[in-house]
Amino acid sequence: MTDDPEFTHIQDGEAQMVDVTEKDDVRRESTASGGIRLREETVTAIREGDVEKGNVLSTARIAAIDAVKHTWEDVPMCHQIPVTGIDTGFELEEDAVVARVSVTSTGKTGVEMEALNGVTRALLTVWDMVKSAEKDEDGGYPEARIEDVTVDEKVKRQR
Repeated sequence: MTDDPEFTHIQDGEAQMVDVTEKDDVRRESTASGGIRLREETVTAIREGDVEKGNVLSTARIAAIDAVKHTWEDVPMCHQIPVTGIDTGFELEEDAVVARVSVTSTGKTGVEMEALNGVTRALLTVWDMVKSAEKDEDGGYPEARIEDVTVDEKVKRQR
């Protein structure tokens, strides 16, 4: 039998932001990744820089950075933290774009939500920029799908 999980954002049955006042400032790092599955022709167009809306990966990179910096506005219980570094990267597979976002900060709370927010915004931006190529005759997206968004690494280092 397992213990009941502890939900730090719930106190007396009410949602609240966790008080981190007494926690020490430490270096925190997190990396998240995820992918968007696309038609092979769409990935080729991204690779060759032949997408009507412009440079897909440059735009997705900017979107990821912006999302990281504004996570506290997107996720209600996140703290506004001092982000000290953001690294973004993309891999083009045959039928997918994989995004990876690493975030660093020195503070009282982790940066995994910032990394996840960056990855998902990057993937949404890729979808937005190539959606005309992905649509079928009914206006649907039978092959496009965002998948496997995960935290790959979370590190806390004492200063």
